[in-house]
Amino acid sequence: MRILTIILSLFLFAQTVSAAPLSGNAKTKRIPAGTPFQLQLTNPVSTKYNTSGAEFTAIMINDQTSDSDVILPMGSLVRGTIKKIEAPKRFSKGAILYLDFDHVVTPNGRQVPLSMSVVGRTDLTYDGGIAGSKGYKEALGQNWQVTKDITKNSTEWGGDVFDGVPVADQIMTGVGAIGGAIGGGAYYAYDFFADMIRKGKPVNLNKGDILNVILVDPVDVPVI
Repeated sequence: MRILTIILSLFLFAQTVSAAPLSGNAKTKRIPAGTPFQLQLTNPVSTKYNTSGAEFTAIMINDQTSDSDVILPMGSLVRGTIKKIEAPKRFSKGAILYLDFDHVVTPNGRQVPLSMSVVGRTDLTYDGGIAGSKGYKEALGQNWQVTKDITKNSTEWGGDVFDGVPVADQIMTGVGAIGGAIGGGAYYAYDFFADMIRKGKPVNLNKGDILNVILVDPVDVPVI
């Protein structure tokens, strides 16, 4: 028992001695809030297949510098979790994905906590989520664009049938336009009601997708 006590005491003393220089010589450099990062996902994230709490990882694709020194090099690993998922709803309201960026692994192997927000996407919600689709108004706008494309394509097809034949060319262009208007109108009318009961789209982020984020709070990174 005495031998074990002596060994344990020596071990604790060695740990204290070895830790003292590290704490005394520890240096950090600050990355200020608002700093932009570009992250590339190393695994897919989906509201259809993942659940809240699921982990994801990404790598930095640009260096972070301070005073001309690279303190977080390209390739540094960022880990996070899915904070929350809102399921898709009727009236074409899509799922919403909320990501929580937890920490970055520094070149010397330390895990530094950080807080980031996704920016620069047209599918972002007011509170920072990523939406699969934004609802009924957006769906109607997409339907109207499809309706216009149907009419345009039908009109062009009618003109191409007898291209170069003066009278027939004009007649078929008119016929194509009428047919396109009828077909496009029928499509719009159908989807006008279908989108009321149709659920919105899921959010699917693929492996390799780039996320633009900004640092919410400043972070102090230990340097060697």
